[in-house]
Amino acid sequence: MRTRTPAHRLSAPSRRALAVAATTALCALGLPFSAPAVADDGSQCTYPGKMYEGRPWALQRVLLDELWSQSTGKGVRVAVIDTGVDVKNPQLAKAVDVKSGINLIPKDAKDANGYKLKRGNEQGTTDTVGHGTKVAGIIAARPAKGTGFVGLAPDAVIIPIQQNDAEGNGTAETLATAIRHAIAKKADVINISQDTADAVRPTKLLEDAVNEALKREIVVVASAGNDGLGGNVKSTYPASYEGVLAVAASDRNNERAQFSQSGDFVGVAAPGVDMVSTVPGGGHCADNGTSFSAPYVAGLAALVKAEHRDWTQEQIVAQIQQTAERSVAGHDRLVGWGVVDPVRALTEDDKPIEKPVAHEGVTRAEAPTPAALPLGETPEQRAARLATYVVVGGGVLVAAIVGTAVALRDHRRGTARRPAP
Repeated sequence: MRTRTPAHRLSAPSRRALAVAATTALCALGLPFSAPAVADDGSQCTYPGKMYEGRPWALQRVLLDELWSQSTGKGVRVAVIDTGVDVKNPQLAKAVDVKSGINLIPKDAKDANGYKLKRGNEQGTTDTVGHGTKVAGIIAARPAKGTGFVGLAPDAVIIPIQQNDAEGNGTAETLATAIRHAIAKKADVINISQDTADAVRPTKLLEDAVNEALKREIVVVASAGNDGLGGNVKSTYPASYEGVLAVAASDRNNERAQFSQSGDFVGVAAPGVDMVSTVPGGGHCADNGTSFSAPYVAGLAALVKAEHRDWTQEQIVAQIQQTAERSVAGHDRLVGWGVVDPVRALTEDDKPIEKPVAHEGVTRAEAPTPAALPLGETPEQRAARLATYVVVGGGVLVAAIVGTAVALRDHRRGTARRPAP
């Protein structure tokens, strides 16, 4: 992705974010993709990497035991359209369906020096960049001794589709081919951690492939893009296509990461800062970008799909959006419907919904109707007053009669007892 601002004029954090943005883009209309993946410290990860012993923060925010008591994504097939998935990493060896994989890099592809490129395994299980291996790990890495890192859906199955490489040999056309391959291999979820450079709308072939996947009830998840520095707001593709769940990046505070692309097309946000994941050959490293937010959501989609096999892709997307954590009642262009909440998505699922609705925050209610304030006596009040008079008057009259009778009786008794003179 091109930028008009010289990198040497930016601060170190800005340069890192720009590097992530630059290395996760693909060009439209058959132009080459640019190579994804830049590590958190601004340099490439080393492969193999060191084991990450603790539990990464993006997983600490989830009650994994409670989550996995509901679903582990068992049997759900997730296509990772990326730079390949290296099965030499022990946490991915049993997660990848090698037979369903494919390498779409042209056989005559050349490197930057003009030499013939080593394409790697024909099943898409070679990853010289490391990007696709990280993406796959966030989705479905198996548990392993010596590390707290694990995929969000540890029983899901990865379909490796190598469609891009370090030289940017992927195209919009090969991305469309990759989607159709995922359909043929019966994917339930497709993860696309790439976006178009300069927000150029790609060839219609790509849109047609996306629509075909949606018609087959496949959940399509795509990264929103990393060109959000300076408040940039623009559409990116394939994330902006209708029906695609576009994912922005959030930080440890559940706020939009500074590099994350904003726009009305953003569906949800997910952790995308300091994202620990698997790397080629074994071990782990950390990276930043919406490229790693998207697989977090793809993993969640796999969990929901495993729990609700009869739900449509629209219902799965709506469930993820409806149960996201948000600070406003509805949708905004920064984080969409909010930052995904995996446990809530799996527990507040009594019935499917078609579209998310605002249900938090202050809502507009009807103003209360003021009580009538009559200036005079109403007919009802007059009737009540007269009735009171009748009752009270009757009581006084009865009391007077009774009192007179008693007095007369006492007088007569007194006269009868008086002796005659």
